Amino acid sequence: MPSREDALALLNEWTKGEALRKHGLAVEASMRAYARRQGGDEETWGIVGLLHDADYEAHPDEHPYVGARILREGGWPEEIVHGVLAHAPFTGEPRDTPLKKAIYAVDELSGFVVACALVYGRDLGNLDPARVKKKLRDKSFARQVNREDISTGLADIGGDPDEHIQAVIDALKGIAPDLGLKAS
Repeated sequence: MPSREDALALLNEWTKGEALRKHGLAVEASMRAYARRQGGDEETWGIVGLLHDADYEAHPDEHPYVGARILREGGWPEEIVHGVLAHAPFTGEPRDTPLKKAIYAVDELSGFVVACALVYGRDLGNLDPARVKKKLRDKSFARQVNREDISTGLADIGGDPDEHIQAVIDALKGIAPDLGLKAS
């Protein structure tokens, strides 16, 4: 099993932009939190989060297929390859495991929570589910975020949407300095 260090090296090799690297770190933190909540393997789930968009910068029109191919060629476990594919609904990869449901549910939401923190004093401590949901209704805010994916992800993962949003906020607080944020 490749390690987090292996995954981080791959992310840094493939992705030069700081924003996309930070997004990988944010999704990794959210995936690790969900692995703990759902009894998944934290290392595997975290690696899926870290690498899910690693090929996007260099291959936006072939993402995530190039990443999946390179991971397979490198001997990475199929669970990681399929997890990476599952974050993008257009791949047709079924979200039929807790890991696949989680990556889909936390990907867009993690990015959205970071965007919310940026407008609330760069501080994750200023966020709660109500504030995040209010910003979700504001279609002019963070227009690039696919709100339908967030809604579908929340439905797929089940449970209380507020608890899901809070779980992502709390996960990101643990790495706030890595994201250029505070967590007061």
